[in-house]
Amino acid sequence: MTELETITVMVVDDHPIWREGVARDLTERGLTVVATAADADAAVRIAVAARPRVVLMDLNLDGTSGVRAIEGILQKLPETRILVLSASGEHTDVLEAVKAGATGYLLKSAGADELLAAVQRTADGFPVFTPGLAGLVLGEYRRLAGEPDGPAVPALTERETEVLRLVAKGLTARQIGERLVLSHRTIESHVQSTLRKLQMHNRAQLVRYAIERGLAGD
Repeated sequence: MTELETITVMVVDDHPIWREGVARDLTERGLTVVATAADADAAVRIAVAARPRVVLMDLNLDGTSGVRAIEGILQKLPETRILVLSASGEHTDVLEAVKAGATGYLLKSAGADELLAAVQRTADGFPVFTPGLAGLVLGEYRRLAGEPDGPAVPALTERETEVLRLVAKGLTARQIGERLVLSHRTIESHVQSTLRKLQMHNRAQLVRYAIERGLAGD
């Protein structure tokens, strides 16, 4: 698991006391908070400059949706992991955030230790959810996959499947290349091909796809 001191974090929340409190707590526990933001537009702009590994994202940002910020950040920084930290446990909010590319979803009632562990797991590429929400997300993906009128899932090549397994474990393209004795550009090519075949937009979606199909195990 990634060492805490190497994880860079950005905190996005429109409530200044909460935002600064979370940033302070994470810093005191060994994480590196590189930036904070209070609204969706600032979140995207600052994230591009700070390039955090993990973004803690509230969904209600001063009248705008955190979902828009998630989409904007991942469009520019597809390797960044988004962990939603919200007061809302509404199913529609959870599913919208996940579909936008969030890696995980925690309620603000989570304790400090739970949040710290969640950030660390998110940095490693593992989905993290408040208990009860993981089943909701998995059930929705299974429902969509089982719809008779839905598009057929294109077959992946053996190499694409192998790369997908390693992406789901949180490895970077360079790390995967070293393991498979391939260039990181070749790995990126396989990742992009897989994204196109599955009609997905980012690696967080690939991770969820792999987990749902049992491709992320040891």
